[in-house]
Amino acid sequence: MLAAPAESPMETRLRWLLIESGLPPPEVQRDLRDDDGRFVGRADLYYAASRLAIEYDGGNHRDRLVEDNRRQNLLINAGFRLLRFTASDVHQRPDVVTAQVRDALRTVGAKRTQFTP
Repeated sequence: MLAAPAESPMETRLRWLLIESGLPPPEVQRDLRDDDGRFVGRADLYYAASRLAIEYDGGNHRDRLVEDNRRQNLLINAGFRLLRFTASDVHQRPDVVTAQVRDALRTVGAKRTQFTP
């Protein structure tokens, strides 16, 4: 699990930050599917028990903003929760990053609500 390949060095740094703070190791580069089995996106890091996807947004994120927003909408609509972090988060606010992930993992029991028009 600890040697799973990441797509960037910063994704690896983010994963190690989480592990070193005492959080369980997340899955890496996990394909996520909706309830019908359709692919909705790949999470950089993922905690299956809480359906929490974590994304590292690097410098190229600005170039892919529209695509990333569409993918984010698909993930949220499929019932996944999503946290996004940047290099400045990892380097300058690591305590905030780990606190947000820890809080999200604690809310495992939060129910998915269905909207009915």
